[in-house]
Amino acid sequence: MKIIRQIGIIFTICWLSQIIEHFLPFPFPASVTGMVLLFVCLLTGILKISHVQEKADFLLENMAFFFIPAGVSIMNYFEILKNSAVQIIFICVISTIITFTVTAYSVMLTVRWMNRRKRDE
Repeated sequence: MKIIRQIGIIFTICWLSQIIEHFLPFPFPASVTGMVLLFVCLLTGILKISHVQEKADFLLENMAFFFIPAGVSIMNYFEILKNSAVQIIFICVISTIITFTVTAYSVMLTVRWMNRRKRDE
């Protein structure tokens, strides 16, 4: 029953994010809206980590599986993409470096914030 409840919570958040995306006056990805919604629910205490932990861990462990359709789709457009291969590789390298940098600084700030919180308690 716990697994069904966790899947239900995750799907409900995804569904709500789809609804929010539909009513927004500008284009915004429902997946990002869903992550923000889940973050707000966890931050405010509406949801606890234990409410979604097991299924979230499962989805994270199997994340590579969800990229297979996208990878196969790229092969359908290889002729179009090969003309822009250098630009695409450049963008991928730069965006990867930026993502690593932002992630590293986010982790450092989070660790500092958590240590400061522990000290203040």
